[in-house]
Amino acid sequence: MTDPDGEFPTGSDSEPTENDGYHPDVTVSRDDVEMGEATEADFTAPDTDPVVNESVTDLLDRLESETATERQRAVLALSEQDPGEATLATLSALASDDPDALVRQFAVEVLGNLAAPTPEGVLAALEDSDPWVRAEAIVALDHLDQERHAERIAAALEDEHHAVRRNAVISLWKSQGDDALEELLALADDESDRVREWVAELLGRIDHPDAERALADLRNDEESIVAKTAAHALEEVNSTPGPPGGTAPNGTDPTGSRDRPPRL
Repeated sequence: MTDPDGEFPTGSDSEPTENDGYHPDVTVSRDDVEMGEATEADFTAPDTDPVVNESVTDLLDRLESETATERQRAVLALSEQDPGEATLATLSALASDDPDALVRQFAVEVLGNLAAPTPEGVLAALEDSDPWVRAEAIVALDHLDQERHAERIAAALEDEHHAVRRNAVISLWKSQGDDALEELLALADDESDRVREWVAELLGRIDHPDAERALADLRNDEESIVAKTAAHALEEVNSTPGPPGGTAPNGTDPTGSRDRPPRL
């Protein structure tokens, strides 16, 4: 499942090469959410063990619960089932209308993995008031029909939240490759270091003088994770030495592992 932050990738520790045909996954996590911001229910919702053996019918009944955690758990459990059109329609309605943001996000996630064609609930989620739901909608569009929804994904580059912008630029790079250079350059001075980090990572995969110049600037970024990612990208191009040492503020995850290049 995906968590809520528009946070990117998990994957192998090995560095993929261009010849691998590797593309970073667009995903969503809330590694930057403070522990004090989460409720006990937020931690228990992903635990689907209590309902793992329930039928689709039973899980659909749980979607009528007044308890948001129960609805969240039921939505996630449905992702392990083989839902029919009626169930997907129900999830699409939840993605649009459920009063709980996590229910909406989980519903969008499940639809992105299981539905075809793109449900209206996923499209509606692009305008959701909760940024994590919007970020999840970009993931879903990327999975369902990236080419068809390219304009919608590109429009998300203007979103007010870093998670949505980052998901959008990664999705566009996956579909356009070097042709996404203009969009990447436009985000090289984004207010979010998480967006700049991924801009640096992706610019390093484009062989163009403008990309190299932007990386040279990003190598001096005030956030060390951005500077180190840019320096790593430049090393791949021309063996440029890495930036001075330093530790980024702990914000990406509770273990402080943010101060390293992103793992795609």
